Amino acid sequence: MTELGKTRLRKAGFASGLCLLFAGVVLTGCRTHDFPDYPANYRELAYVTNGGSNTVSVFDVVNLRLDRELPVGVNPTGVTANPKRNEVYVVNSGTSQTNGSIPVIDTEKNTVAATIPVHRQPYFLEVSPAGDMAYVANSGSNSISILDLKTRREIAVVGTGEGPGLAHIAPDGKSLVVTNRVGNSVSLLGQVNGPNDWRVRKVIEDCPGATDAVILPDSTKAFVACSGGHQIMAIALAHAADANRPVQPDALEALLDVGHSPVQLALKPDGGELFVSNFDSDSISEIVTGTDDVSGAYLMGSHPVHGLVSSDNSLLYVSNFRSQELSIYSIDDGKRLGPAIHVGDGPDGLAFSARGNLLFAVDARSGDVAVIRTSTRSLFTLLPTGRQPNAIAIKAFRLP
Repeated sequence: MTELGKTRLRKAGFASGLCLLFAGVVLTGCRTHDFPDYPANYRELAYVTNGGSNTVSVFDVVNLRLDRELPVGVNPTGVTANPKRNEVYVVNSGTSQTNGSIPVIDTEKNTVAATIPVHRQPYFLEVSPAGDMAYVANSGSNSISILDLKTRREIAVVGTGEGPGLAHIAPDGKSLVVTNRVGNSVSLLGQVNGPNDWRVRKVIEDCPGATDAVILPDSTKAFVACSGGHQIMAIALAHAADANRPVQPDALEALLDVGHSPVQLALKPDGGELFVSNFDSDSISEIVTGTDDVSGAYLMGSHPVHGLVSSDNSLLYVSNFRSQELSIYSIDDGKRLGPAIHVGDGPDGLAFSARGNLLFAVDARSGDVAVIRTSTRSLFTLLPTGRQPNAIAIKAFRLP
């Protein structure tokens, strides 16, 4: 498994008119409506971290080709696009003896514009909705780095529990949810004397191997995967009293039984349902977020590791790490659709193109990215990456 996948548990080119043959599957019926017409100044790029090559592969999504390989630093794992700025941030995890760093990629030039030092063994980075701040969990330093993305520097360090895996910022910007993988706990942070002054409000214990977390769009609740066991924590997030509701302190709301080794959480865009990838049960679990009910469990494939919901809330795509397949689950029908989509070996990270006509799957063991046409739910092509690809981020923008 990739370093990114292990963290969850321990916790080239082609012409657009061609039809290609891959893995014995003839890809027929190339249709122009699958590939939108873009204005001349439109850019859309996919960034894939290659932990074994110390590089990032940059793909031109419009023309579906490799644009370049960027050297970034030691052991790049996570990658995140800024929603407001034409920048992408890579997390260099470094080694157990060295600090990590955050290279800042200028997406208009596709060069590393700056590198922000952080601390030991970071794996993920979260950008604030406003695009001006970022939060990095330093697993080897038991801390969170607060980064000012305008000045490109670390402005604060906050202590957390042991071995924090990631830090998620609530959509309203008032809560940070930190999963402490080694400490088997969740730290909830809030602002005290300003937007950059974060303090621990509460620590919730007894979440073995706390890994992934999601926060509902209205910022009222978080869900955390306890991957060392078989449960999901539902946590009510603190808020002040207002005209519609009384004051609410941080509180454990429920422990939800799912499959074994829940490693990743996929939230519907509308926030109504949550899907859990149960790595050691070969299944997903479906949770109704408003009532904390586990509505069902469904077999997917061999060791599901990542799920992604389509923008229309209708389909869940699931990468099965110990296979060469993506499974598809129909949310409205409550069943797995067939057949599976054949991709490369060891699919992990997933990302949609900006318009949703393409799905990208990072194949960790075969060292490539599968490009899937969502209209037909079939493989279109495979694009080579560097060694040990981990994660993917998409950035779309228009040049001035």
